[in-house]
Amino acid sequence: MSIFDEIKKKLSHEFIDIVEWLDTTNDTIVHRFERYQNEIKNNAQLIVREGQTAVFINEGQLADVFKPGTYTLNTQNLPILTTLKGWKYGFDSPFKAEVYFVNTRLFTDEKWGTKNPFMLSDDRFGLVEIRAFGTYSFRINDPGKFIVDVVGTDGNFTNYEINEHLKSLIVTRFTDTVGEANLPIELYAANTSELSETCQEVMQPEFNRVGIELEKFYIENVSMPEELKKEIFEYSRLDKLDMGKLAQFKAAKAMELAAKNEGGTAGAGMGMGMGFVLAQQMGGLMGQPGTQPFGGQPAQQPQGPPPMPTQVTYFYAVNGHQLGPVAFDKLKELFASRTINRDSLIWKQGMASWTALKEVEELKSFLGGNTPPPLPTA
Repeated sequence: MSIFDEIKKKLSHEFIDIVEWLDTTNDTIVHRFERYQNEIKNNAQLIVREGQTAVFINEGQLADVFKPGTYTLNTQNLPILTTLKGWKYGFDSPFKAEVYFVNTRLFTDEKWGTKNPFMLSDDRFGLVEIRAFGTYSFRINDPGKFIVDVVGTDGNFTNYEINEHLKSLIVTRFTDTVGEANLPIELYAANTSELSETCQEVMQPEFNRVGIELEKFYIENVSMPEELKKEIFEYSRLDKLDMGKLAQFKAAKAMELAAKNEGGTAGAGMGMGMGFVLAQQMGGLMGQPGTQPFGGQPAQQPQGPPPMPTQVTYFYAVNGHQLGPVAFDKLKELFASRTINRDSLIWKQGMASWTALKEVEELKSFLGGNTPPPLPTA
């Protein structure tokens, strides 16, 4: 072997390329391996580390894809590129190709959120506005598709560039999924885990179309206006509490606030008036059948017969003297014994003046054939 052959052999070994990429960032997804005029020498060493994939692009067309490992670049290891180049008998000169290293590790803790509130229709509360935010994680599961459909000729593609697209996709699919779920509005915050899983299933096909796998999707919070929160809270309480008991409780609280009113004489008078009204309402509620006092058993209705009716009594006059009062039966006995007669003056409560017995309606029964004839004259 001549000295020129030895120098040629030595130079060929010294100038064999090593194609590799050491990632010093935390956000790079795709890095293009830069060479002068994109020339790679024959038998160059390709080193693909764990969490990487190397993709060869020839004149804008996807060629070979390499998983983690070390490769010698020749016609045996570049079957598609060899076919595209038309190398039938091998090659010795440098060849042109673009090499893209794709970071296939898991990108975690990526943020998403609704920029503006979106509308939902609820059967009880009507149209409501809600917001949502959370996190997601993804990885590139089809590097070739991802480069062709998303990256293009970008030499340094970061997750910031793809995140804007992914966030828009997430928000769109999230609002569609939530709208079709048709859950009561108060259940969204309580069922974030189930809702997250459903949204992930819906979104996964959209991610796959560009070579991305949605590894995890989390809904951390579903928020709504404070007024709606209070309304939902009150509704849930009303759904659980006894209505009569709640009304009594609110009446008592209002009376307590009225009693504490220190706004002057007018305020005190208004507070007393409200207190009386609320007391009457509260008394009415407590008196209704089936209502319960505060935390107690149903109010017991009084037992026993109604009170006896008040007996009517009469006053009568004999020889210019007022006598009585006596009951109806006693007055009848006095008439039968001729202590009084039909012309005797009688008075009872409710009568305007003394009236002859024969003129009192309920006493006319005394006259029915029971009046003796007048005494014979001597």
